[in-house]
Amino acid sequence: MKESIIPDPLPLTAAAQARILEHGIRVVGDVHGDLNAFQHAARTDRFVLQLGDLVDHGPDSVGVMELMLDLLDQQRGLFILGNHDRKLGRALEGRRLRRDPPLEDTLKAFNLPENAAIREQTYHAIAAAPAWLRLGRSLFVHGGFHTAMLLEAPPPGLDDMSAPLSRALFGETTGRLQPDGYPERRLTWINRIPAGMTVYVGHDRRSTDGRPWRRTGRLGGTAVFTDLGAGKGGHLAWIDLNSP
Repeated sequence: MKESIIPDPLPLTAAAQARILEHGIRVVGDVHGDLNAFQHAARTDRFVLQLGDLVDHGPDSVGVMELMLDLLDQQRGLFILGNHDRKLGRALEGRRLRRDPPLEDTLKAFNLPENAAIREQTYHAIAAAPAWLRLGRSLFVHGGFHTAMLLEAPPPGLDDMSAPLSRALFGETTGRLQPDGYPERRLTWINRIPAGMTVYVGHDRRSTDGRPWRRTGRLGGTAVFTDLGAGKGGHLAWIDLNSP
């Protein structure tokens, strides 16, 4: 029933809720600066719910943020905070961060004089972005599920790290590094998803067939991985939902 998609508590405006009830949701995976693909995904009457990592790697992070800001302004979309978005937000605050070539390229573009206004708007949008969102029996988060997400509202994403916020942004790691220098990830969190619940995530590129990757955990809950490598040589994934 359509009533099941109304969240409790309500993090969305009345106009956004009305669009969801009438048209449903388009869940969009990691964009990473791929403006052309994001423009295609945004051509819909559905409410666009993007799962984080809008920026870095791809050719036009500024353009992607400009489109996302338009969706926010028109109350046609929302983005969940991703680790790359958070890093950009903290850099725009003036914090000193670890040297990161993708972030440096993104900052270089945002710091052009003609992008001053959108740089300011981007910072405020990132600061306000939720780290997770629950709608009915669906939960939307960038990196991975934590049971606290069932009971707690997300904390401010640019503030100090907590266990649920770390899981939301980075998923679950083993503490070891892979040969490519990135943290080795594990997926035991899938086994904690309650039966009947679906968690939609980005961040972790798991698909081998070019489609979102689905796994069911021991409790009967399901995780859907939507990162298909947009901005990094892959493509952008989206899933249309009528009743989350």
